[in-house]
Amino acid sequence: MRATLIYGAGDVRVEQVPDPRIEAPTDAVVRVLVACVCGSDLHQYHNRSAAAEGATIGHEFVGVVEDLGRDVTGLKKGDVVIAPFVWSDNTCEFCREGLHTSCRHGGMWNANGVGGGQAEAVRVPQAAGTLVKVPVGEDSPLLPSLLTLSDVYCTGYHSAVRAEVSARTTVTVIGDGAVGLSAVLSARRRGAERIILMGRHKDRTDLGREFGATDVVAERGDDGIAKVLELTRGDGTHAVLEAVGYLDAYDTALGVVRAGGVISRVGVPQYEEANVGFGRMFFRNVTLTGGVAPARAYIEELLPDVLSGTVDPGRVFDAAVSLDDVPDGYRMMNDRTALKVLIRP
Repeated sequence: MRATLIYGAGDVRVEQVPDPRIEAPTDAVVRVLVACVCGSDLHQYHNRSAAAEGATIGHEFVGVVEDLGRDVTGLKKGDVVIAPFVWSDNTCEFCREGLHTSCRHGGMWNANGVGGGQAEAVRVPQAAGTLVKVPVGEDSPLLPSLLTLSDVYCTGYHSAVRAEVSARTTVTVIGDGAVGLSAVLSARRRGAERIILMGRHKDRTDLGREFGATDVVAERGDDGIAKVLELTRGDGTHAVLEAVGYLDAYDTALGVVRAGGVISRVGVPQYEEANVGFGRMFFRNVTLTGGVAPARAYIEELLPDVLSGTVDPGRVFDAAVSLDDVPDGYRMMNDRTALKVLIRP
């Protein structure tokens, strides 16, 4: 079959690799219907060291069950399923606590012999716990929105959950990428009435307004902080959802969070050290939270609104490519000519 391989920074290729097969009785093989390029994939695209052999890449997909191990329950061949970006058994104590990303028997795609989602098919370990069956056909127009439940919508929702966003909460979202826009959608879903979106790409912030943002701040750095403070009578907001992952975004979060507020980081941090000291956090009783989203914990909660059309998070996909053209998809996202690229194998 064909799969996307990364050989180093800027070097993504689509090549033939062995077909996936059942290797354990808890496995399934899923044929991919839709996948996508994630902002976190771009970190590898920017920084991965060159290698003689390529590595699979991609961790978000919706597909069809093609084969099942003998111990897999609750699924059958032909089921359309969502695959969260981390696989898990959904039964260990961490999973029962909603922390599937720390599953005792789980793992990541593209590691330990498990391939990636930017391919024609994927072997899914712990299939019964990982895969979520959805009542749609292979050609459903809902597939892009269902795909966001694999990662990006759930990641945005995780940021709002960890910040305890509610109707009484004012919110700043930092970043107008797909995760930031999903955070806006999630904050609105949880009842926030004042949502300030910090972003400078008008087509994206316009979508953010449609998702629920009440204000847009295009300024960055100190100017952006000053604008948010102006909008909030000098106080800042109760919750800051940081969806970028760079140090300047974190510093902005510190500048716009209200005393007693919460900074929830879900952008993959691209720095080793950050200010968590007395003046900016401790003395002001600011909470720092966030982390990698346990998407599997949220899918069943968010799924009904997607199926009913109440929300349409798939609107974050503004470009689509075939599997053979995935390298072009990476270039589009890298050059910011696309917000998020859908892949149709």
